[in-house]
Parts: sequence; C-alpha cells; structure tokens
Amino acid sequence: MRDGATRLTHLYERNPLRVLFPAPPAGDLPIAALVTTSGGLVAGDRIAVGVSVGEGAAAHVTGSAAEKIYRSTGATTEISQHLSAAAGGWLEFLPPETILFDRARLRRTTRVEVAEGAGFLGGGIVVFGRIAMGERFSAGLLHEAWEVHRGRRLVWGDALHVAASAWGDVAAVMADPACFAGAEACATLILAPRNGKARALIDAARESQRQSAGLRAGVTALDGVLVARWLGPATEVRRGYAELACHLRAAAMGLPPRLPRLWHA
Repeated sequence: MRDGATRLTHLYERNPLRVLFPAPPAGDLPIAALVTTSGGLVAGDRIAVGVSVGEGAAAHVTGSAAEKIYRSTGATTEISQHLSAAAGGWLEFLPPETILFDRARLRRTTRVEVAEGAGFLGGGIVVFGRIAMGERFSAGLLHEAWEVHRGRRLVWGDALHVAASAWGDVAAVMADPACFAGAEACATLILAPRNGKARALIDAARESQRQSAGLRAGVTALDGVLVARWLGPATEVRRGYAELACHLRAAAMGLPPRLPRLWHA
C-alpha cells in the first residue's frame, strides 16, 4: 500500500508461467492473472507460485483460463503455491478450474499465511476429465494439499489423495458412493476473514449453497476459518463456487459481488 493504493513492488516470472495485470472495474481490487503460455502442464513440469500482499494492501489473483493437466506416461506435474497477507492485508486467490486429463498425475500443495488482522479468500475447482468429450479421470494421481496459518499457527489443513492402491483403482474410487459417487468435479472455498469471525457468515453461505441444484455441498467453520465444499456436475460446481465467492467477498470486505471478466470469458 503506497499513496493510498495497492501497487506492485516485485515481479519475477518465467516461461511457461507469466502474469498479466488487466484493468479492474471501478471500485474493485487490482488483478493479477496467471497465464500458462504452453496451454497446459505436462508430466514432469514443476511450477512455483508465490503471492505476497503487504500491510494494508489488497489484491485479487486469478487465471486467464482453466488449467489443463495433460496425460502422463509416468512423471508427475508438481505445483507449489505460497500465499501470504501481512497485517491489514487482503488476498483473494480464485483461479478458474483445473482439468485433469485421463492418466494425468498432479501433486499440488498450497500454503496460506495470514497475519493477525489480515484476510484471505481462495480455493480451487478440480474437474475429473474432459467431460464434454466423454473422457473421465479414471487412472493417474491427484494429490491436493492445503494449509492455512494464522499468525504462524496452523488453523486448518486438508489433503486429498487419489491413486491406485490395494483398495482399488482410480476409476473405482471416483465411482464409489462413499468417495466421489461419479461426480464430474469437486471444489473447496476457504475464507479467513480479517476479524476472525468466520462463524458469523456460515448461515448465509449455506443458504447460497442451497440455491445450487444437483450438488452435494456443505459449509463449516472452525478456528476463524470458513470452509465450503461442492461435489457434482462440473458446470454446477463452478457456478455454485463463483456465487459463494462473490457473496463472501462482499460480506467480508464490502467488495462488489463479482469476479473478474476472465471468469466469464
């Protein structure tokens, strides 16, 4: 934050990952858009993303399009994300969905660090295959891990691991009623409000989820963090996720209830 506005202080980028800065609508946050110039990630690619918001600053980070993880013959695509907000800062990290091609192998870890008095809104959507082409994610690897730290203390952590094992292959896990029940996509949205009062927003978040048809969804709050999840058809998961994200940024920060135009391109 300098001269009353959030400004860029440092940027490092390297192919195949670049950053663009589209002009935000009036009254909204500065936007950084991640662009994979190769059109997707292949087995063996390793990507590191670091976003830091300074004291009193606020920014929105998204992606230029859905991220594609292509089929692998054995190697794993690795993505490491480190997101932080200093005291009084606010960071939104809301890229569009990640699409797993059949036999893709993805290992992604995200660490969020928010100082006391800072806030965060972010998450991710994973689509299990190229649904429109009739392809499903039936073999490969998905490892998705999140950690949220408040004032250097771990307040929420979660890990999802899907791979062939002694209990069955990936296709069986995706179809099992106790696992994904044949869903096309899943999503997780995380809010750590500046004031730590996540539970005050839970009823409205659940009402937002009830408006989405054909989805299995739920919201909980613990230790100052609100966590929402969805499971179901890809288009409906995306819609429900976006609608709640819009509601939460307005409720928590008084921001316009909208996402960047890139979300609707």
